[in-house]
Amino acid sequence: MTDTSSNTSQGKPRSTFALAIWVFLLLLLTALLIGLGTWQVQRLHWKLDLIARVDARVHAPAVAAPDQSQWADINAENSEYKHVQVSGTFLNDKETQIYASTALGAGYWVLTPLKLADGTIVIINRGFVPTEMRNPATRPESRTGTDTTVTGLLRISEPKGTLLRSNVPAEERWYSRDVAAIAAARGLQNVAPYFIDADDPKNPGGLPVGGLTQITFHNSHLVYAITWYGLAAMTLGLAVYLVYFERRRAMAIR
Repeated sequence: MTDTSSNTSQGKPRSTFALAIWVFLLLLLTALLIGLGTWQVQRLHWKLDLIARVDARVHAPAVAAPDQSQWADINAENSEYKHVQVSGTFLNDKETQIYASTALGAGYWVLTPLKLADGTIVIINRGFVPTEMRNPATRPESRTGTDTTVTGLLRISEPKGTLLRSNVPAEERWYSRDVAAIAAARGLQNVAPYFIDADDPKNPGGLPVGGLTQITFHNSHLVYAITWYGLAAMTLGLAVYLVYFERRRAMAIR
């Protein structure tokens, strides 16, 4: 009597057509994963280039802040974190405080309009004050009305608020540095579409505290690339194993 238990346990091999479909799908998935990995490598090079350009801007000597004729061309790609300088007079009665969480703790950014000689206005983030010093009356020595020169980093407006909290100008609840909204709330005209994070100028009385800009870039593209390429290798290995396994099974049944 012939022992067929071994043949039965192997099962019937897949047809050539079915095997081809499975291998095709696995190879298609492999190609997709390789494409995703390559895209992440491209993103990695873009991010490293961006970091290098921003670092060069931050540490370059301060240049004149963009004037009104240049405002339309300003964007994050070509201007953010540029080291700039501007001169004018602070409009202290138009100050706005924006909620902030910094290395010094929770408190507020103090944003004050600076009126330039040509009549245009640039919003200056003068720096941080703790919560108990939010009211300008608690720090009168910091509210200079004389001509002032400010150096700092050009920043792009942050419209509407944060992911979790929206600005409510009517209630003086601000969570992002939204230049257009601040200008509208304070009745300002000819306002630059950017603001400037002031360097630490040692303000009278020590407040606000400038120079607290945090420049960080999330960069996990290398990890993502390795992950996608690793999955591609596993998928390709599965396709090779499937062909090998089916051939072994077919030979065992013969």
